[in-house]
Parts: sequence; C-alpha cells; structure tokens
Amino acid sequence: MRRKRSHSILTHAALILVVFLLLSPVLIAFVKSTQTRAQIYHFPPVLGFGTSIVQNYKTAWNEFHLGTYMKNSFIIATAVTVAKTILSMLTGLALVYFEFPLKNVVFYFILFTLMMPTQILIIALFSLISDFGLGNTYAALIMPFLASATGVFLFRQHFSSISPHLADAARVDGAGPVRFLWSVLIPMSWNTIAALALIQFIYMWNQYLWPLIIIRQNARQVIQVGLRSMTAQQDVTNWGVVMAGAIIAMLPPLIIFILLHEQFTKGFVLGKEK
Repeated sequence: MRRKRSHSILTHAALILVVFLLLSPVLIAFVKSTQTRAQIYHFPPVLGFGTSIVQNYKTAWNEFHLGTYMKNSFIIATAVTVAKTILSMLTGLALVYFEFPLKNVVFYFILFTLMMPTQILIIALFSLISDFGLGNTYAALIMPFLASATGVFLFRQHFSSISPHLADAARVDGAGPVRFLWSVLIPMSWNTIAALALIQFIYMWNQYLWPLIIIRQNARQVIQVGLRSMTAQQDVTNWGVVMAGAIIAMLPPLIIFILLHEQFTKGFVLGKEK
C-alpha cells in the first residue's frame, strides 16, 4: 500500500508539473498584461502582478478596436463551422450509405487533400477570389474554407461504426436519406459534431495569413491580424497592452472549448459501436 501510494503521489506530481509547463505561456502573458511598460522592461524582470491591469485592458479594447475584430472573427468562424459541419455530414452520408462508381477513390482523394497546406494554394485562391469580385468581403474569408477533409473523415468513420441494420429499418419504414440523417444519424452523432465544430471554430479563429492578404479594410479584418497591428501602431511596444489583447482574444475559443471538451474527447473514439 505504501509503495502504491508513493507511486500515485509521484504520478500526480509529474502530471501537475506537465500541466504547469503547458500553461506557463498563458500564465506569463496574463501576468505581463497587468504590468506597466516600465515594469515589463525592468531588469531583473518583475515576476509578480503589476499595477496597470485595468488600464492595459481598457487600452487594448478601446484604442485598438478589438471588439470589431472579434466580431468579424466570430461571424466568420461561426459561418464556416456551421456550413462545414453540414457539408461534411452530407458527404459522410453519401460515402457510407450510397453506392456510386469510384466511391473509394473519391474518399482517398479527399484524404489526399489533407497533405496540401493552404499556403500552397494562396496565389491561385487569391486570383480566383479577385476574379469573382469578392475581395475585401466576408465571403472571401468564408468560401475557401467550406470543405473539410477532416470533417468528411470523421463523419465517414463514425457513420461506418453505426449498425447498417438501422438504415435497412429506416428504408423499410419509408424514410428517405434526409429523414434518416435527421432522425437517426444526427442524434447519434452529437459528440462527433461537437468535436468537428470545436476544431473548425478554433481553426478559423486563428486564421492570419489569408485574411492579411485578402482583406484591406480594418472594419472587416479579423482578430489575429488585429493583434499583430497592435505592435505596429506603437513607437515603443507596450507589451502589457499587447498581452492584454491576446488574453481577451483567447477567451471566446477557450469558453467554447470548456463547454464542448467532453464531447470533443468522445468524438474521437472512432470505430466503436454507439
């Protein structure tokens, strides 16, 4: 018993240390967001909380228009998340419950696109969006991200794990594909839906390169570009204000993660009967 207790204590101590190391960048950012410019540049470094927490957060929010940037990011991330989840679900439905020529080839091609980073498509994508006259619009930030190979893979694997007898029973009862999806598959897929929604929301919230290229008006710019502009608009960067902006920008995806973390974990248990 004594050896088991010692092993348990060491395990918990190691886990606490790992968690602390993972959280240390966020903790340091929060501490620095409370300090004045003088405290941040002081040597040796000031390790405790500073005296400018209210002023830093007010400055970050009011003078650098974080509210506008966050509103834009929230609209774009929500639109992409909803549309991408629906399209991925419909594609997964087709790949599992429909028969058509070269079905497996189509699925493997979709998986192949996972190896193509967005950066290699930016020039062609910029030309296409410009030809459609969609530059500097929300559509330019939404349309290129509506398809998701990750989402198709998740739903295809999840639907494959559901007993095919349910589809046969629904067919006997006269239910069409849409009714089967709405009444049977979606209620059994909330964990997968939540997992994909969380992944895509955070992915879109963290978009930087594409919005920087395609959006020219600050009124339509996203939060990550807004954070970068905070350092460019100051002669001597006040890192307390910048860290305050980073903490504020982190809150929406953090809240969503906290709300969906249980479903997110369960959503990746693939190949198991529900």
